[in-house]
Amino acid sequence: MSKLCIVIPCYNEEKRINLSVFGPFISANPGVDFLFINDGSTDKTLHILNGFAGLHHDRVKVLDLQENSGKAEAVRLGMLKAFDFNHQYVAYWDADLATPITEIPRFLKILNEKPDIKFILGMRIVRLGANVRRIWYRHYLGRVFATMASLILKLHVYDTQCGAKIICRDMIPFVFKDFFVTKWFFDVEILFRIKNTEIFKKNHNILYELPLAEWYDASGSKLGLMDFIRAPFELFKIHRHYKNLSNN
Repeated sequence: MSKLCIVIPCYNEEKRINLSVFGPFISANPGVDFLFINDGSTDKTLHILNGFAGLHHDRVKVLDLQENSGKAEAVRLGMLKAFDFNHQYVAYWDADLATPITEIPRFLKILNEKPDIKFILGMRIVRLGANVRRIWYRHYLGRVFATMASLILKLHVYDTQCGAKIICRDMIPFVFKDFFVTKWFFDVEILFRIKNTEIFKKNHNILYELPLAEWYDASGSKLGLMDFIRAPFELFKIHRHYKNLSNN
């Protein structure tokens, strides 16, 4: 059984996705497979992904969603599909590789050293000894959002929105079974869902944030200023939804 399957949602990534870095990584890491999700792309993304999967048919799969469903649903369906492949862990990673795939062995090292961990979140901290490059205004908007998210979650989470996360396979049915209530901030919902599991109530150490050694703001992000403006309202909607669930 391969150790890890990485789900990568893709929507119109023809000009952004750099598949040339995946081939060498696949050769050097036999325990890591990839599942690309084509989320109803209208450009040549599907053609490019199918061509790449054909070169690595035993290690790379493509799930084609014929209609665009948004990142949250693409990730959810991808995680459920990867669950069927029976890997020990499943990750989701942004297609722009803002978090390089060379970070993946660091995640796996933590999982090997700390077997109680069920969910690792990449954490973007600009610090000495790391190559983390963030556009200043996106950094400060992100810190405001993270603070609000931590307050409503009642968890000391530094970075909910980094697009690099790994979850233990046995958590997937609890976390990804149901539709998300928001389009962009489903990462916060994932944490709410994990908080509601019996395993978290018994052991809060199943969550772990890993400071990234390398990360950069990729151009062409689909998350715009209006999404940040709507963020407080989306967080309130998330909080209300999961509070109602816990009260039922």
